[in-house]
Amino acid sequence: MTSKNEQALAFALAAILLVVGVVCYAAFPPKTPEEPVRVMFKSTAGSIFFDHKTHTADTGYAIACDDCHHEGDEPVACSECHEADSDVKRSDAFHGQCKGCHEDSGAGPVKCAACHVMK
Repeated sequence: MTSKNEQALAFALAAILLVVGVVCYAAFPPKTPEEPVRVMFKSTAGSIFFDHKTHTADTGYAIACDDCHHEGDEPVACSECHEADSDVKRSDAFHGQCKGCHEDSGAGPVKCAACHVMK
């Protein structure tokens, strides 16, 4: 049987380690990536999950950023140019750019349900 002093020491040590762990976790948060890794596009037909790494990495499709982010010097969110009241709506841009690329390259989904999967 352990003495009360040993038990109290064990609880105190556990509490100290818990506090140190929480402080270390809060002090060193994971680094935010410079570009978005994954994006969820909301849609009434079912939201679309887009993974930048699959499209831009050399081990993926190796598509350059400006192939999709085609306006300006720096990539911006699609909705900054393609809004509901713009000449080319975001959904039209996706269907033309994304689906068109998938059809041309023979890689990636082209059927509605293949992209619009998240409810």
